[in-house]
Order: sequence, then structure tokens, then C-alpha cells
Amino acid sequence: MAAYPRTLAEFEQWFGDDESCLEFLAGLRWSGGFVCPGCAGREAWTTKRAQRMCQSCGRQVSVTAGTLFHGARVPLTTWFRAAWWMVGQKQGASAQGLQRVLGLASSQTAWHMLHRLRRAMVRVERARLGGIVEVDETFVGGYHKGKRGRDLSRKALVAIAAECRGDAIGRIRLQRAMDSSEASLIGFVRASVEAGSTVTTDGLATYRSLKKHGYIHDRRIQLGASCGADEILPRVHRVASLLKRWLLGTHQGSVHRDHLDAYLDEFCFRFNRRTSRSRGLLFLRLMENAVHVEPLTYEQLVTRTTGRGPKPKSAPGPDHKM
Repeated sequence: MAAYPRTLAEFEQWFGDDESCLEFLAGLRWSGGFVCPGCAGREAWTTKRAQRMCQSCGRQVSVTAGTLFHGARVPLTTWFRAAWWMVGQKQGASAQGLQRVLGLASSQTAWHMLHRLRRAMVRVERARLGGIVEVDETFVGGYHKGKRGRDLSRKALVAIAAECRGDAIGRIRLQRAMDSSEASLIGFVRASVEAGSTVTTDGLATYRSLKKHGYIHDRRIQLGASCGADEILPRVHRVASLLKRWLLGTHQGSVHRDHLDAYLDEFCFRFNRRTSRSRGLLFLRLMENAVHVEPLTYEQLVTRTTGRGPKPKSAPGPDHKM
């Protein structure tokens, strides 16, 4: 395991300038030693611009090229401080909070940085859930002041999977589902749960094909049962409650549906590491993922939400209530 700072004082000593940040990223990106993407050469030297030049073919490789930090205009020291602050917030981080802490010029910059970091909170090769897993769905969003109930046109369906560890909750997976069809929900289970596991669901007919996909299906029908849904599937209902409280408490419900998966990834990252007492280790895990995640520009994020080009700097952030 790579070394990491344990305290804020150590963090400030380690990452006082961009050069030290680059060296840390280089160690994470090439943990087994430098490998040239052109000729696979393993010998290189550092140029004055802090790039790695392959001794075999002469190709120059930037440490941040193809990573979360590629093309970033904000200094690496600021990125590192943002990552350290983000993992240190028990209830999550908001763009306004990050802007205040780092003294950033705009909330748009803070929002963009947080979304980039959220992309690094999920490893592509992460292990799927196993053993006994509860699966269910819930609606989030649609809350408005002065209205009773929820606006059905503004809600989003979220699929939830939670491992059973005795009476406790193990790891979880969350994903926005386009609908309650077999393609959406069975696809979520196959991506989140190891084949051969026992999947516990309610009586929704969509899940009847789980056996065909190699799962042991524990189907629990609520109709006529003396207990409620929260007793049939207590773990996913607990996760759903915590998720909604987090979205309303930390982000005041101001999460656009097109960005919901990023917030779900952040919630999973925090929940699955809720017992960790080391802020530095969480920082290390985030940065390890960051060197293997391609960047997403602010323009791409805003276009994804609005279907148009980026908003002017005076405009509010792209996220708004579902």
C-alpha cells in the first residue's frame, strides 16, 4: 500500500507545491514503475516541465494526462485540498462549502471539482456484492415547499442492493434506474451482485427471472403479510431512508436527475467506508482511483443537464431540484 498522510499537518507538509503533488500522482499511476504508452519502455527521466520522457522512444508523457486532473486549470495543490476536505466531511460536501473553504472564485468551479472527484469514488473493477443480498427500489426527489406529497413528474427511481451481515448492513450498491422493467432492474442486479448469491426481493414480477441468471431468488410477497415492507426488506429500506436524508440535508434536494448517479456513487463510497477511522486512507483511495479516471469538462456536465452549452459564470449552478 502506498504511504499517505495521517493528519492535516502531515498533509500540508507533503503537498506544499504542485511538484510534490505530481510526484505523488506519478507513484500512484506507475506503482510498478514507469511504462511508456508508446513503446512500453520502462526507463524515463523527468523534464523541466515535470513530464516523463521515455529513454527508448523519446516520447514525453504528462503525469496527469488521461487522469481526472487532465486539463485542469486549478492548481494541483487546490485539487488535493479539495479531495482531503471532501473525504473528511462525514455528511458530504457541497459546492458552496468547498468554495468557502478554498476561497474559490465561483461556485461553478467548486461544483465542477466535486463532480470530477465523485467520478473517482467508484472503481470499475470493484468486487460485486455476495452472500445474501436484499434488492429493492425507491423514488427520490419531487419535494417542493408548499406542496403536499411529491411531484411524480420530477422523481427518479433508484435501485438499491444491500449485503446482509447478520442483522447489520454490509456493502451497498445504488444506481438510478430508467424504469422498473426487467432490462433495468435485472441489469442492475447482474452488475452489482455475484452470480450464485441469494437475492431477496419483494413480490415485484420483474424479479422472477433472477433464477435464469444464476441467482437464488428469495421472493417475499407483502400482500396479506402481517409485517410491513420495512420488515420484509429492512436493510434496503434503511439505506433508502439514509439516502433521502442525506440528499435533503447535505444538498437540500438540489440534485439534478442527470447527475444523480454521481451523488449515488458518493453516498456508496461514504457508506461502504463508514467504519474507517483514517481520513488519510480515504484520501489515498480517492486519489488511487483519480489517476485512472478520465476527466469530464464543465461544458460536458452542463450540456448533459441542459442540452445546451455552458451557462455564464453569473448563472446559478447546473443542479436543481428534481
